[in-house]
Amino acid sequence: MRALIMAGGAGSRLAMGEKPLISVCGRPMIGYIIDAFRSAGCEPVVVASPRTPMTMNWCRAQSIPVVNARCDGFIEDMAGAVTALEETGPVIISVSDIPCITPAIIKSVIETYRDCRKDALSTWVPARLVRSCRGGMPYREVVEETSACPVGLNILQGKFIDQEQDEFRLLLDEPRLALNVNTREDLARTISFLESA
Repeated sequence: MRALIMAGGAGSRLAMGEKPLISVCGRPMIGYIIDAFRSAGCEPVVVASPRTPMTMNWCRAQSIPVVNARCDGFIEDMAGAVTALEETGPVIISVSDIPCITPAIIKSVIETYRDCRKDALSTWVPARLVRSCRGGMPYREVVEETSACPVGLNILQGKFIDQEQDEFRLLLDEPRLALNVNTREDLARTISFLESA
């Protein structure tokens, strides 16, 4: 399955340069995500933008395919990348700031998607994990009778990319997915987690 790694945002809250290239334990953050998807048997493609030219250059130097997005917004850039790649089957979409993700998590999400018989799947974590990891996230919904936050890991059907898709909501009690790097405090927690893992 092709994996689109969304890496076109400005990362302004961190104020540390291009967010995908921020060093996490001596490696660019996006490298963790790319390696996890490769090890899970996926084909990673990075969706960069004019806001992340260094990320684009880094990916090219690493022979990682890149799609140049237009900075129209996350959903618009994602849909544009799916269209540009002429992807008609299922495609997994990931944010580029969850460096604690593992191949096992990715494989589990894909397996659940294949079993759920729906066009789309979104991944969620209990809000209590997010609160304990990084002080909370503003967006929450109830999933399986649990207050939950979106992870930024979804599977969609490429052929229906311009339509609303019937979605399965997967709730994972997985602390690794609650570590989403948006602030310097998040980065410190993530580094601490990886160093102790």
